[in-house]
Amino acid sequence: MKRGTLYIVPTPIGNLADFTIRAREVLASVDMIACEDTRHTKKLLNYYKIKKPLISYEKFSEASRVNEIMGMLEKGQDVALVSDSGTPAISDPGTILISRVRSEGIRVEALPGPCAFITAICASGFDGPFRFIGFFPRQKGLAKKEFLKISLSQEMSVFYESPARILKTLQSLSETLSEREICIAREISKIHEEYIIGSVHEVLAVINRTPPRGEIVVLVKGSSQRLDVDEDLLRQRAKKLIESGYTKKDILRVLTEETLLSRNVLYRMLIDIS
Repeated sequence: MKRGTLYIVPTPIGNLADFTIRAREVLASVDMIACEDTRHTKKLLNYYKIKKPLISYEKFSEASRVNEIMGMLEKGQDVALVSDSGTPAISDPGTILISRVRSEGIRVEALPGPCAFITAICASGFDGPFRFIGFFPRQKGLAKKEFLKISLSQEMSVFYESPARILKTLQSLSETLSEREICIAREISKIHEEYIIGSVHEVLAVINRTPPRGEIVVLVKGSSQRLDVDEDLLRQRAKKLIESGYTKKDILRVLTEETLLSRNVLYRMLIDIS
């Protein structure tokens, strides 16, 4: 028996008209649609007069739903995976299923389409390479490491943040990067779409006056400084790790994770640290 295909289908991030003809055709042709929130997806399907059975596939049920969806694909049924908005598996559920499907040799077909952080980069006017973080980490230790990476990286840092946390995140950024240029993009492709661009200090002042609502993308320009200018910061970090009992090998591992610099570069910069 011929096995089915898993289609990865991006959905509009705001304006419902931002939905490709091919995406509509795929959703109209599959046997089942796996989605984060069935109520949310039904609104999109009703708008385009598409009637298909839905199965919930969200973060907390992801692992348990994989076998059920695999069974459908093994029987020759085609399944479409969608998220509430944007492209599935980009900071949304999907990677567990896609990885399992590929490991079983079943066809995966990904459609191009809306993605909030890509749209924000295009509209910001910022250029150069970038690193996408996903949702900014909430754990204090992980957040601290991420702020250090942002301060050192020469690449643009891009991440998602919630309206409830954006003020706190910007305040933390301003402690060390108050003059770094950033862009806040919210409600992309919706009626209240807004881009706020300026230094962290300037953008923070705007957010303090009128806290944003809706989904937010944050872009932080990379450091314009040469890496050797940041060597003192790295040395201070290395010395603190030594005082905490870390070995040189462990220090290289930790700083590689925190700064994204290669072990060879770090070794040359910290070779005389004892």
